[in-house]
Parts: sequence; C-alpha cells; structure tokens
Amino acid sequence: MKVIDTHTHAWGEPTGELPWTATVLPPGWSGSYTHRDLVADMDAADVDEAVVVTTPLYGRGVRANEYAMRAIEAHPDRLYGVGLLEFFRSDPDEVVASLKRITGHPRMLGVRMHAALEYEEIPTDVDRYGDWILDERLEPIWRAAGDLETCVFVFPKAQQLEHLVTLADRYPETTIVVDHMAWPDETTNPDEEPWTAFESLAEYENVSVKLSSLPRSSTEPWPYADCHGYVTNLVEWFGPERLLLGSDYPWMDDWADYGDCLSWLEAVETLSRRDRAFISYRTFERLHG
Repeated sequence: MKVIDTHTHAWGEPTGELPWTATVLPPGWSGSYTHRDLVADMDAADVDEAVVVTTPLYGRGVRANEYAMRAIEAHPDRLYGVGLLEFFRSDPDEVVASLKRITGHPRMLGVRMHAALEYEEIPTDVDRYGDWILDERLEPIWRAAGDLETCVFVFPKAQQLEHLVTLADRYPETTIVVDHMAWPDETTNPDEEPWTAFESLAEYENVSVKLSSLPRSSTEPWPYADCHGYVTNLVEWFGPERLLLGSDYPWMDDWADYGDCLSWLEAVETLSRRDRAFISYRTFERLHG
C-alpha cells in the first residue's frame, strides 16, 4: 500500500549562510538530519512521499523555511513542506504577504501554529491552556489562508481543542489540520474530556487530524496499543477520509525507529483496509491534490 508520511523533519548543519537561531533538536541529537538522510530512511521503510515540517532551528524570520524549500527542490517527486511564520508583526499586511510567499511554492502545503507552546521566537515551553491562537490580530491570517486555499497546521494539547472548535466555526473557509492527535498524555483518556472535544470538532468539515507521534504518547512498545482507542474514536468521529498518517521522525528516535512510527497502523484491529488506505495516502491526496 502507498504511504505518505505527513509529518517529518529535516535540517542541515549550521552555516554562515543559514545559521541555527537556537539548538532545538530531538533528544540525543547534536547534528544534522538532512533531506538526504530522510529520503534514505523513507526508502528503507517503503515510504513513497513525505512532508518536511520546518523546525524552529532557524527561527521565524525570512530564512526560517529556507532549508525546507531546498529539501523540496532537491526531491521534487518525494517531499512537500510546511512552513513557520512570524504571526505577530506590527503590520498585518506584512504577515499576509509572508504567508503568500511561503505558500506560493506548489509543494508548500501551509504554515504551522505551535498552539501547545508559549508563543516565542523559539517555541519550547509547553502551555496546555494557552489561548494565543484566538488572538484577534491573527484574523487576517486565518482569512488569507482560506482565500489562498492553503492549510493551517495547529499543534494543540487536548485542553485547547475547544479553541479549535471556535476557530473552525469562525473560519469555515480555512482548512485546519490538527497535529499529533492533540498529543495525548497522562492528562487524557480517549473516552473522556478534554480529549473527547474532538467529537465536537469533527462536526466541522474544514478540520482534519494527523495520526502522528504515537510512540511518544504511548507507554507501551510497538504497536502502541494503549493509543489505539484514540485512533478508533477519531475514525468514528471524523471518518478515515479526514485522517492522515505521520511519523514525527526523527523526533521519535528516542522512542522508535522510523518504520515503527508508521507500521503500527497495520496492527489496529478496528480498521478496515479502506480505512488504512485513506489514512496512509488517500486523505492526503484529497486534501492537497
């Protein structure tokens, strides 16, 4: 079966031309994980295509997405990208112009909001109750994303899902993709609030969800059976047509190898072959063309 990994990362060594703004790396990492490394791992794991989600290594400025762009150009038949953006500039028109520039590349799928982290130049500190994504200054971005038919990829914690309900209702023309199933942890249960706010969010057709980063949420070895209840509920609420498979590799390297980050899908007993086909690649093709 075809596999499109909707959430990976890649970055180069710091250079004078493209320096790191800060050292924000996966556990145990000190150097690069290049687009060539990623494609080699994709080949070994039988992954057809992947999305490079820009890391905060390069900040949010003009050069923030340069490495992701270079990765796409180096592998135009294998890689897509998701960019970072400085959302709170003094001039909203400048922010919209930046959004247009980033998503002007046909394989850049949208921009990411680290809702689960405090809004800083380098987002690092978890803030599971933060509400900065509701800031009225972001309205031009939400509107422009809809006009441009691009996506806003939001990484929340479960306690912030109600914010996404508000945004999905406020901006029905804007496609929202929720990263990492809102990152389940010790504060969540697949059948209880706050995580079950996903059921309300599923009422909005402009929302899709990535089934990604499972090894980090799980307390069990592959196939991470303690997370399968989350997956089963999302399939029931959203249907497989709005769910996407992602690894979050190599951020997962401390928990699982690349293949395990994706192959768990085959072990979820509640899924049909059709479900797996949509989650593995068909939803991506419908969403992004």
